[in-house]
Amino acid sequence: MPTLELPCYRELEAPVAARFDRIDLRPVVVEVQSLGKIFEAPTGPVETLRDVNFKIRRREFVCIIGPSGCGKSTLVRMLAGLDTPTTGEVLIENQPVTGPGPDRGMVFQGYTLFPWMTVKKNVMFGLQMKNVGADKADSEARQWIDMVGLTRFADSYPHQLSGGMKQRVAIARALANQPKVLLMDEPFGALDSQTRCSMQMYLKQIWMNVDITIAFITHDLDEAILLADRIIVLAAHPGRVIEIINVPLLQPRTPEAMMSPRFLATRKRLDELIHPPKTGTDEDEPDKLPVMRMTLVGDDVL
Repeated sequence: MPTLELPCYRELEAPVAARFDRIDLRPVVVEVQSLGKIFEAPTGPVETLRDVNFKIRRREFVCIIGPSGCGKSTLVRMLAGLDTPTTGEVLIENQPVTGPGPDRGMVFQGYTLFPWMTVKKNVMFGLQMKNVGADKADSEARQWIDMVGLTRFADSYPHQLSGGMKQRVAIARALANQPKVLLMDEPFGALDSQTRCSMQMYLKQIWMNVDITIAFITHDLDEAILLADRIIVLAAHPGRVIEIINVPLLQPRTPEAMMSPRFLATRKRLDELIHPPKTGTDEDEPDKLPVMRMTLVGDDVL
């Protein structure tokens, strides 16, 4: 698949181009080789993913985007070892993924905290499952709680936290096991726009200060450009990689970057890939709703 070079990307200043050169020299942490997935449905087999190939390098932030039904969540579940591919394989540092493992942390869209445990106990949970002593688990959990800015809430319960705070706890819990890769499946999708913006900035701060590689699933084009070094674009039916984009902006990025020409050019290209021009075929037609008039004749809104 091609790696996009936008017209503005060819004119990048030396620091941005040099950063991509440095990324390309880092060791590969995640490698996806000829990955395919077929589900058995009552009506017959359904091909969800086909021949997906890409690499993610150490400390790289990669976003995976695509239209609804392109298999983004299925892909990230296979990266996590929660689902098995029909064809191909996933490698973490050259080792095949055969199931979940401590080398990968996972953050879901839903709040997956244990409601009967405090923030600190939630973060300690994974450490205790690894037979880490109580005192060490306590001190390490506090370190990660401090990292996500929730020191004052260490003894609070999930129901006492806002949505964004719950996701910060989930991130701390995932990072406490010190995984090589953090997998995030639309983690901010359920948050309001203001909280989502704050969480994006929190995540960037954490990523810059922790030795972690991030694969982040999102349907939000602006979010992908704001966060990622590279964006992997999937097409649907079946899901397959159609382009990998080097985001032509310096890190770290602020919301003000969203008004820059390079940001807007990248967004335009993503929109073209995910919403291609109509070809006039039946597949391009949106689902038509049945005509049901529920108002009085003459009571029109236009």
